[in-house]
Parts: sequence; structure tokens; C-alpha cells
Amino acid sequence: MKPFPSGLGVALVTPFGENGDIDFDALGGLVDYVIGGGVDYIVALGTTAETPTLSAGERNAVTAFIRTRNAGRVPIVVGIGGNCTASVVRDICACDLEGISAILSVTPFYNKPSQRGLYEHYKTISEASPLPVILYNVPGRTGVNMAPSTTLRLARDFDNIIAVKEASGNVAQFEELLAGRPDGFHVLSGDDSLALQLIGRGGDGLISVAANAYPERISAMIDAAMAQDKGAAEGYWNEIAELVSALFAEGNPTGVKAALSIRGLISNRLRLPLVSASDELYGRIGELARRAGF
Repeated sequence: MKPFPSGLGVALVTPFGENGDIDFDALGGLVDYVIGGGVDYIVALGTTAETPTLSAGERNAVTAFIRTRNAGRVPIVVGIGGNCTASVVRDICACDLEGISAILSVTPFYNKPSQRGLYEHYKTISEASPLPVILYNVPGRTGVNMAPSTTLRLARDFDNIIAVKEASGNVAQFEELLAGRPDGFHVLSGDDSLALQLIGRGGDGLISVAANAYPERISAMIDAAMAQDKGAAEGYWNEIAELVSALFAEGNPTGVKAALSIRGLISNRLRLPLVSASDELYGRIGELARRAGF
């Protein structure tokens, strides 16, 4: 196994049934599918899981179910974040973290803290968490960008802050993180489309959306990239680049849920305010998937 959390993580979707409840049968099948496809670890309750629409009871149920279904096969990361530091700490303390390898915690959204506020937020989380913490920087969703200097300061100051999922889309920011990181700190791509660029510069892997639907192909690509086989990695990417781009055309997880529906793995249902893919996009994803050999 690759040193955790390097390699390929999958940001797992939450399947819903006809009545809008969580479809645990489909979720169990999806856990088996991505593990069988070669992912190195599972990320539960991230952005892709539509976590803001899940109640506290549903979040606990999803965590417990994935842990049981996984049965120790791969590490599990659980998303616990928010824009109220005290609430995040309470959630960490209330969560059953047995069998969980790390917490993924997104930068606070909407209230747009300063860099000092971000540092103090994660300092408080680090001190409260019994598990390693993976920082998650996704300014396109949160409205605030965590500067590399803040990320690196946290990485140096707190031993249990072990990685950052960097989804700023800024290659220069990747390079600053890689150049300044302390030993053992992992820099992970939060964007499928930038994973090869990050790994090629010395990064440690990808937390992927597309791996929900296409785990074998994404896993082969990341394995090749981690082995510095640039030609093979780019070959895999070129086969799926247009398809992966289509997955995000109407937002996430709209596209990947359409792809999973096309593959017969889950129903194509989301919770408001998200909606399912348009007929045009659904057809396009299906056609691009066929071209890619799926």
C-alpha cells in the first residue's frame, strides 16, 4: 500500500432512493466497486457527498455503514468541517471515529476569515482532533483561499496536520506548497484535471470525483504518474479528459451521478438545491463514456 494518504482517494457520492432517503444498498455496492477498482482510500462526507443536505443522523449512519462495508480493506477519511469552529469541534468530539484514519476539514465558507483566522480555526481543530487532519482548500466553493504560507505554517506547527487537499486550481500555489512543505506532509490534488501536473512536480496524489464512476482507469493513471511513467499517465488521461471535463459541466456531483446512473450503479437523484443533469449533458456523458471504452 502507498503511504497514507498518497495515491488515489475517491470522494464518494451519497446515493438517494426514489423517496429521497439514502440508498444504502447502492452505497454498499459503490464502496465495493471503487475498492475493486483500485482506489487507495475512501473519502466520505465531502463536497461530492452532498453533505450539507444530510442531517446529523444521516451523516453518522453513512460513516458507520461505510466503515462496516469497507471491513478494513482501505483507509477511510471522513469530512468534518464548517464555518463555525466551535461546531466543528463539537462534531469531531461527537463522531464515532473508530476505524477512521483521518478527518478532512474544509476551510470555513461564507464568513471569509482572514489568514490569521484560518490558522486559528485549524489550530483549534488540530488540538481537538484525536485523528490526523487533512486540510481542504477549495476557494471556488468557500469564497476564501488559504494561502500556501498559512498551510505550511499549520503543517510545521501541528504534527497531526498531515496533508492538504488543494483545489485552488492554481499551479503556482501547488509549487509553493511543494517547495516549502515539511517532511511527511502530503500535497494532494482536489482537481481531477490537475492531478498529473501536481504529481509531476512531486505531489502525492489525487482525491477524485471521477473515480466514483471510473475507478480502474483513474487508478491506473495515478499509479503510472506516481511511478513517474509520464507517457502512460498522459495516455490514460487523454482517453478520459473530455469525459472528466463533462462531469463538471453542470456542477458536482451532478455529472458524476449521471455517469454512475449510466453505469447502472446508482439512481440519478440529487437533493435540492442540486438537480440532476440535463438530458443534453446526460447523453453527452454517455457518448463520451462509450468512446472511452466504458
